[in-house]
Amino acid sequence: MHEFKYQQLANTLISQIDERKWRTNEKLPSIRALAKSYAVSKISVIKALHTLEARGIVFVKAKSGYYVAPNKVLPQPSPTPLVFSRPKLVEVPDVFYEIMERSAAFDIAPKKPVRAHVPNHLLLLNRHINRASRNNPQNNALYYSEPRGDKALRHQISQLYRKRDLNISADEICITSGCQNSLFLALMTTCQPGDIVAIESPAFYGVLQLLQQLKLKVIELPSSFTTGLTSDSLEQATKKWQIKACVVTANFATPTGALIPVEEKRKIVKLANEKGITLIEDDIYGDLTFHSKVAPLKSYDTKDNVILCSSFSKSLSRDLRIGWIVTSKHYKKIVHMKLVSQLSTSLTIQQGLASFLAEGNFARHLYQYNKTLLKQRDQLLHSIDKHWNVDIKYTVPDGGLAIWIELPKEVDTFLLYDKAIAEGIVITPGRLFSSTNKYSNYLRLSFAHPTTEHRLAAVKRLAQLIRLI
Repeated sequence: MHEFKYQQLANTLISQIDERKWRTNEKLPSIRALAKSYAVSKISVIKALHTLEARGIVFVKAKSGYYVAPNKVLPQPSPTPLVFSRPKLVEVPDVFYEIMERSAAFDIAPKKPVRAHVPNHLLLLNRHINRASRNNPQNNALYYSEPRGDKALRHQISQLYRKRDLNISADEICITSGCQNSLFLALMTTCQPGDIVAIESPAFYGVLQLLQQLKLKVIELPSSFTTGLTSDSLEQATKKWQIKACVVTANFATPTGALIPVEEKRKIVKLANEKGITLIEDDIYGDLTFHSKVAPLKSYDTKDNVILCSSFSKSLSRDLRIGWIVTSKHYKKIVHMKLVSQLSTSLTIQQGLASFLAEGNFARHLYQYNKTLLKQRDQLLHSIDKHWNVDIKYTVPDGGLAIWIELPKEVDTFLLYDKAIAEGIVITPGRLFSSTNKYSNYLRLSFAHPTTEHRLAAVKRLAQLIRLI
């Protein structure tokens, strides 16, 4: 997948703003001047500026033009010097389990509504599942699904990836009980206790939890908060240690929302092939994109060295517990490991989901959902800008579900968590995203829900708690 001209121009303008070619509140050249300077159409310039405006990098003044916004956006850290901690076993803090017990990983103020409005896509999904249950009740009750999963569902998943420039067959896909289960199977299949696994830093705490359980050593690779892991970071680590696998979220990684550029994706895959490192890709946020489709890392894989893991948990429903894993090289072993660890996956749900996808319901839902998420991202950022009188910086991702916030150095977000939870406010402290004690003054907030009513009140109160620390 190539980058569109407006994306290339947007990245160029971001780099020039980072290099202070234009300073805060300084006016950018006119649309006509930019089109002439960079040999692109006015439409490409307008789309590039809209992208930068959505990310909070520029703002528009009526009848005047575009200006560089005040720098609240987290900058890309310098790639040098690269500092690595030694490989070590992982120990996930108990806070992780407390957050999950409250079902609040992506909700600052969890509260069950008295009368909940059920979205149309969920009503449709339930109809398809109920129909599958009615059509084959005895068969589904008396027989297990085949270990690979329902073929019709696997075919529909392969069709979804075709729209993202990845051609895979149903016979490369194994249905699992969610993305976390897929990552577990991938690590179990490719690694032995004591092996070294490279991860991004900051990293998804679910991966850290798996590494702890499997007794795998972790090496954290310094990564950009905006453009994610670099091939240079991975290459420098290989000069010091024998890395067996690397777990990476190329598209809108949590907690930062980082998106690895196309060329860097290619370099990472090429390097992993040369070094014999298995890439385990967590693509769970790949469908949640606000401006243009993004290709999985596996799209650039010509040697079947990338194991792709994902699910419908973030894009459709947490309750489905339907995920998948894509590989040819390790397929038989993956299927065997699934058979040993979970035996089967609900056939009724698979069949209902397959027909839901086949009728185009997921595509229509995704189109609307991504527009909703973009609105909710901007709503959250606007609330923070308006109500937080605190010196902070944050990421403005082009997809996913979360932003990454840097607070003043003296603010310990573990301490902030204790104060907030006492008032029913749930945050995710930065240290959960590292195997070391990094990111103690960072936190993740999600825009999976609108920042209105009781959630807006929680955002306002959180600012007060920060100022009291």
